[in-house]
This record gives sequence, structure tokens and C-alpha cells, in this order.
Amino acid sequence: MPDTLLAGIKILDLSRVLAGPYCTMLLGDYGAEVVKVEQPGTGDGTRQWGPPWIDRESAYFLSVNRNKRSLTLNLKTAVGQEILRKLARKADVFIEHFRFGTAKKMTTYYQTLSSENPGLIHCSISGDRKNSVEGK
Repeated sequence: MPDTLLAGIKILDLSRVLAGPYCTMLLGDYGAEVVKVEQPGTGDGTRQWGPPWIDRESAYFLSVNRNKRSLTLNLKTAVGQEILRKLARKADVFIEHFRFGTAKKMTTYYQTLSSENPGLIHCSISGDRKNSVEGK
């Protein structure tokens, strides 16, 4: 059954805007447990993309973030970083979609997270060809 192909797989989703949320939406559609981490105060920027709106929420945001649980974390604080580490200890995949400079920080996070969970898979989504591995 398609909705259970990824049952038992835990995804830690630090993606935003388009490619990352769409990717994790598909994983959730196939049964993965997806936990989306958003920025405090504003959340994912697509929460404000509208119209159309559904009960004051962006229809786009709701569509690409279905099948997910979400929370906000301030990753600039020790408390936020500790919560992220706790989530990552139980995750199978860590997915992020940030600008190049922020993605570099996420790689540092991944190195820390994977030291506590050696099986953690890191997926970095970037449209920045200039600074990508292939572009160098």
C-alpha cells in the first residue's frame, strides 16, 4: 500500500519555501513521520503566501506541509539546539533547504547531530549552483 511504504522512517525537516517542503510532503505521503522545524515568530515564509487562504492560512503552505507535525525552535539558543539534537537522535533523515551560508551552518549541525546518531542521513537541497559541489 503506497501510504505505508516509508512507515517507521523519521524525517527531521528543516526545509523552507518550495523544494524542501515538497520533498518532505512526498515522504509523508508515503508514510514517513515528518517533523517540520520552523523559525519562531514567522515560521516558514510560505505561511504568508496567498491568496488563496484557508482559514487565514496559506493554501500553498497547507498543501506542501500536509502529513507533518511542526514546532518552532530558535536554533540560535542552547535550548533550541538541544531540542534539535534530541529530535535528531531519533531521526533517520535530516533534510534542510537554506541559502548557501545558512546551509554551511546546517552542515555543521549535521556533523554534530550525526556524531550522536551515526546512521543519520543528511539531505541538503540547494538551488545555488555557484556554491554547490558541482559548481566548484
